[in-house]
Amino acid sequence: MITLAPPAARPDGYGAIAATTHCRGLFVAGTDTGVGKTRVACALLRALSAAGLRAVGMKPVAAGIATGMAVNADVAALARAGNVDAPLADRNPFAFDAAVAPHLAAAASGARIGVGEIGRAYGRLCAGADAVVVEGAGGVLCPIDERQDMLDVVKTLDLPVLLVVGMRLGCLNHALLSAMALQARAVELRGWVANCLPPAMPLADANILALTGRLGSPPIATSMITLTSSGGFLPIAMASMFMTAPVSLRADKHAAVRHQSNIRAFAGYASGQFAVALFSSDNG
Repeated sequence: MITLAPPAARPDGYGAIAATTHCRGLFVAGTDTGVGKTRVACALLRALSAAGLRAVGMKPVAAGIATGMAVNADVAALARAGNVDAPLADRNPFAFDAAVAPHLAAAASGARIGVGEIGRAYGRLCAGADAVVVEGAGGVLCPIDERQDMLDVVKTLDLPVLLVVGMRLGCLNHALLSAMALQARAVELRGWVANCLPPAMPLADANILALTGRLGSPPIATSMITLTSSGGFLPIAMASMFMTAPVSLRADKHAAVRHQSNIRAFAGYASGQFAVALFSSDNG
């Protein structure tokens, strides 16, 4: 077990949203930009909708709107994947034209990203939905101003995190640093996705097993970013052994064996069941 110092006390009513709402939510974070957060979030939204739940996607901060488009492409994709008609201002409280780091985009436009405003928007979405899938921007420590970062958003909403790991050279370091940052800020890591990016990573299976051992749990999905007929996320295998418990950083010699057995045992696990189970813990 890697033990870190407890997080410093934070001002401004951290975690206050959880005390005032009863909506089930999940925060989809990534080890970097461009690792597949949107496709994973959309897959969850489609599965939740198929399971009969009112599901809505939220991207609190989006930077980058293509010429001629009214909204960010990720925000539009989340809207198509969900089944709740909610105001754009709640689904995407902060949107910037330039495709740069959020704090730089905000500064350039004279705006300030407020976690309180994000929290209020999330609360309004919860009032009309059974489940809210919140997608972050960039990595877990992506700055939103001179002091705060994406984990301040997570803490304000008091949500568990599903970490999307882009399987490419450097992913071991990125994933473990992300997990340590979550642990240091007392954020629950609900699970992780091993997302195999093109071009194919040499020894991808060995890298997934290495992360399985160091994170202490196998990925809930091992996948490729593959465009299906619906432009979605194509799961290869899913496991559910830790969907109701957080992942803990630990060195576990048996984790690699469990990973292989879970892949066999849960291959073909229905995506709707998977999504509902992932939201099954009480998280607000």
